[in-house]
Amino acid sequence: MRLFIGIPVYDAPWLREALGMVERTGADVKLVEPQNVHITLAFLGEVAEDRVNLVRESLDEVKFTAFRVVFRGLGAFPSVSRPRVVWMGITEGFNELKRIRTSLVKALNSRRVRVEEEQFVPHLTLGRVKGPRGVLELAKLVEEMSDKQFGEQEVKEIVLFKSTLTPKGPIYDPLHRITA
Repeated sequence: MRLFIGIPVYDAPWLREALGMVERTGADVKLVEPQNVHITLAFLGEVAEDRVNLVRESLDEVKFTAFRVVFRGLGAFPSVSRPRVVWMGITEGFNELKRIRTSLVKALNSRRVRVEEEQFVPHLTLGRVKGPRGVLELAKLVEEMSDKQFGEQEVKEIVLFKSTLTPKGPIYDPLHRITA
């Protein structure tokens, strides 16, 4: 099954505002559904069913206390001029997310569970750019909103999700969670 570990971001007016801004650029972007927005801590990809308990055990090893994250600024990977992913940045809580990620990867590695991405930059993916239409308008929005504070949320849980890809978009099912 296709798995990732992340922090759910709760649907809020500031999130819908940001998604709407991206949509209004007219860019060819597949937006993330508001109920699917999350901070990815570790993307595991395909994991055999008989190894899922190792992932649960790894997650159970991670200890954290509740903390606040502040969502600020828009950006694009790999760059604003050649965007593939439109994201929202994280300021407050950034270092705590990195600490949790390090702890999580260490626990996963000790059980020989592979984490797919190597470089970790905490962010919220808002959408994936599908084509060149509207890229200039999108770049202008990203530059205008590079320092806008959108919202904040308290982080109280980390969730292991199963991701099922469908023609209408992914479906995320929580399999296991830990709380602060």
